[in-house]
Amino acid sequence: MRLYHRIRSRFPQDESGQSMVEYALVTALIAVAALVAVQTLGEGIVGVFESITDSLGDI
Repeated sequence: MRLYHRIRSRFPQDESGQSMVEYALVTALIAVAALVAVQTLGEGIVGVFESITDSLGDI
C-alpha cells in the first residue's frame, strides 16, 4: 500500500488540463460540423435568396 502512495504522489493531482483538452476537442468537432453544414446547405440557401431577389426585382 505504501508503494501505491509513493507512485501516486509522483503524478499531479490537478486534472484541469484534461478538462481543457476535452473542451478543445468538443469545440473542434462543432466547428467541423458547422463547416460541413454550410458547405452542404450553402448552394440551396443561395438559390433561395436568388429567387427572392428575382421576385423583388419584378415588383
